[in-house]
Amino acid sequence: MKPAIITFVAAGADLAQRLAAHTGGVVHRCGIHGDDARALLPRLFAEGTPIIGICAAGILIRLLAPALGDKTEEPPVLAVSQDGSAVVPLLGGHRGANRLARELAEALGGHAALTTASDARFARGLDEPPPGWVLADPADAKPAMMALLIGAKIALEGHAPWLAEAGYPVSSAGAVRVLVTEQVLKVDHGLVYHPRTLVAGVGCARGAAAQEVITLIDAALRQENLSPQALAAIATLEIKADEAALHAAAAHYGVPLRLFSVDELNQERYRLLDPSAVVEDEVGTPSVAEAAALKAGTLAVRKLKSERVTCAIGRAPRPLDPAALGRGPGQLHLVGIGPGDSAFRTAAAVRALDASSDWVGYGLYLDLIADLRVGQQEHRFGLGDEEPRVRLALELAATGRTVALVCSGDAQIYAMAALAYELLDAVGTRALSEAARRVAVETHPGISAFQAASAAAGALIGHDFCCISLSDLLTPRTDIVRRLEGAARADFVTALYNPRSQRRTDLIEVAKELFLAERPGSTPVIVGRNLGRPEQRVTVTTLAEFDPQTIDMLSIVLIGASTSRAFARGDGRTVAFTPRGYERKGPRDAG
Repeated sequence: MKPAIITFVAAGADLAQRLAAHTGGVVHRCGIHGDDARALLPRLFAEGTPIIGICAAGILIRLLAPALGDKTEEPPVLAVSQDGSAVVPLLGGHRGANRLARELAEALGGHAALTTASDARFARGLDEPPPGWVLADPADAKPAMMALLIGAKIALEGHAPWLAEAGYPVSSAGAVRVLVTEQVLKVDHGLVYHPRTLVAGVGCARGAAAQEVITLIDAALRQENLSPQALAAIATLEIKADEAALHAAAAHYGVPLRLFSVDELNQERYRLLDPSAVVEDEVGTPSVAEAAALKAGTLAVRKLKSERVTCAIGRAPRPLDPAALGRGPGQLHLVGIGPGDSAFRTAAAVRALDASSDWVGYGLYLDLIADLRVGQQEHRFGLGDEEPRVRLALELAATGRTVALVCSGDAQIYAMAALAYELLDAVGTRALSEAARRVAVETHPGISAFQAASAAAGALIGHDFCCISLSDLLTPRTDIVRRLEGAARADFVTALYNPRSQRRTDLIEVAKELFLAERPGSTPVIVGRNLGRPEQRVTVTTLAEFDPQTIDMLSIVLIGASTSRAFARGDGRTVAFTPRGYERKGPRDAG
C-alpha cells in the first residue's frame, strides 16, 4: 500500500513532493495545529496505510497513541525531519518501516535512525524475508536473532541467498540452523523457511464448491508432506477466470489465481502423465490441472480427483514470481469519485484507483483525480463516448490488467455501472469477447451530486426522494414528462439531473410548471453548480422564484416536497430540510 505523507507547515511541502515521487505516496497537508490530523492519522493507521510524517516524532506519537494495539498488525510509521537529514521509524519496524527508512535516507542523503537491534546490524529482520520465502513460524525468529546478536552463526540448508546479502554470518558450523524446504518440518534452535516454488494446477466443473477445491489441494500437498506456505499460485484454464470456487481457494491460501490459454496448456501435452480425451473433447486440451502445474517446471504431485475437481502440484527450482506465470484474472473497478473535491472520495474508491494499472474515463474526471496518479496509464475519452470507454475498460481488464472505470459522483447513478453490466449481458454485434465477459467487477459507490447539494444546503433529502434525468438523448421525452408528473403528484423531493443543455432548454421549464401545479410556490428549491470544485455555488430559493434560465449542464436542481421547509441561520445563510415527522411522535416514542 502506498504511504500517506503528512505535512503540518508549508516548509515541508517540497520535501513532501520528493517523498511522494520516491514512494508513490499521497500528500496530506494538515493545519499547523494538527486539528485535521487528529482524525486523519488514526483513520489511516486503522486502514493499514503506512504513514510518513514530516515533523517531530512526538507529534506522531501523541496523535497515534490511542490507536495503538497489536504490534504485529500495525503499519509502518516514520518521522522525517524537515531538512530530510533524519528518518526515524517509530512503528512497524518489522513490517517494512526499517527498510523504508533506509530507502528514504538513501534517497534524501540523510540518516536512518534504526533502534531495533537486529535492523541496526542487519539489512532485514529474520521475520521479514523477501518475496518468495515465508517464515514457517514467526515466533522462532526472536530467539534465533538473539543468538545471532551475541555472536552465533547460521548453518544454512537450502537456497536463501538473501541471508548473506543482509549481512548474516553463514557457516557450516553455525549454531542457528536455518532450513529452506517445501516440506512441513520443524527444527530445534533454528528456523524453517518455505520457498514459494509450488503451483497448484486445478480443474473443476462449473459451479464446484470452494471447499471441495480447498480439500483436494490440501490432500495433494499432504501426499508429499508439502506446506501450503510453499504455494506461489493456483493455476487453471482461462475460461475459469470467473469461477468463484477458484477465487475463494486462492484467497484461502493467500496466493494469486493465474490463467493459461488452451494453446499454452497444449504445449505441455507431451509431458503429461494422465491425459484425458474427455477433457480434450470438452475444452480443447487433454489436461487442465496437470498441464497448469507443469508450467512451474516439474510435477511434484500427480493429478488427484474428487467428484468435481482435479488437482496436481508443480514445482519450480527457485521461488516463482507469480506475475510471470500466465496472466491474472481481469479486474474492473467501477469507481465513483464524488463531485470532484478529494474530501468527497471514499477510502474504497481511493484504494481501487491506487490498485489499478489503468484508468479509463472522461478526461475531466481523470483530471479531478490527478493527485492520486502514480504511474497508471490513462485512457481518455470525450463526454459522449460512453460505450467505447466502457468497452475498452472491459476488454483491457480481460488481458489480465486491473482497470478503474472512473465516474463522477456515483458510478451507478446516471453513470457507467449500468452500461458495464449491459455490455456484459449483450449478445450479437454488441457482444464482448469471451474473456471480457468473465472479468471480475467490483463497484465502489461515491457521493452523488444530489447528496452533495442537499448536504451543502441543509437536509432536503431527509425524507422520500427520487432522481430524474432531463436528458432526452437516451430516454424519450414523453417518458421524462410522465416521470416528472408522477414525482410531482407523489410529493417526492425530486433531484433533476442534466437539467439543461444548449440544445434542450425547455424541459426544466416544463418541470417547474408541473411541480407548481402540485405544491406551493414557497416550496424550497436548491440549485447546486460545480459541486465539489473550487467554483462551487449552492443557493436556496423557492419554487415560484426559481429561474430555469440561470442553470446549465453543470447544475443540479433539487425541488422540495410540500412538507419541506427553509429558514435563515444566524449567519444569514438559508438552509432547507424535509422533516420525517418526528414532531408527531410522543415523548415516550422519541427515544
